[in-house]
Amino acid sequence: MNLLIDNQYLASFIFYKISINCSNIEFEQYENWQKMSFRNRCRIGTANGSLDLSIPVVGGRNVDRKIKEVKIDNGQSWQKRHWRSVFSAYNHSPWFEFYKFEMEKFYNTPYRFLWDWNLDLHYWIQEKLELNIPISFSPDYKNDRMTENTFDFRNRILPKNISAFDNYCPVYNQVFADRNGFVPNLSIIDLLFCEGPRAAVDLLKKQPLTDWNI
Repeated sequence: MNLLIDNQYLASFIFYKISINCSNIEFEQYENWQKMSFRNRCRIGTANGSLDLSIPVVGGRNVDRKIKEVKIDNGQSWQKRHWRSVFSAYNHSPWFEFYKFEMEKFYNTPYRFLWDWNLDLHYWIQEKLELNIPISFSPDYKNDRMTENTFDFRNRILPKNISAFDNYCPVYNQVFADRNGFVPNLSIIDLLFCEGPRAAVDLLKKQPLTDWNI
């Protein structure tokens, strides 16, 4: 099954659970910019509960560009803020020390385009989880690409509805679970830093998808 999906910033558990059940990930590269999405936002677990980290883009909410043309507003010190939040959230997680220096390099490297930032982080996550899922890019834009061989999940995982997928996220150890309880469907880094790569993949494969109409 080919998965057609939007390119997201350190995507959620459900993004990778669906991906691991597919033979190929096809990123939509000709869509128009969509605000209020995970394209420029990721959700992490902090001492005060879940926190959304949002990347500022040139033009703000009035951006009218194809996704590959959306530029990051590097006039704001967002990388420093995001890294400080990630470090604070996961510095005491069991696996963070194995990845923190590599990850910090991303936050110290200027990126011009949001697409490149998201894609590089996705490749990094696949490498750490040892997921050999081929990546391709949409050749054009079509409103509906759902076929027998392509699962069209564009614009399905959004901040406003991600709780609809919570039942697909098994409980695992989280840094602040004693304070906040278990928070499902955070960024994949929450799972990686808290459980490590092997356990993370096992949890992603737990409860295999049998219904592709989730």
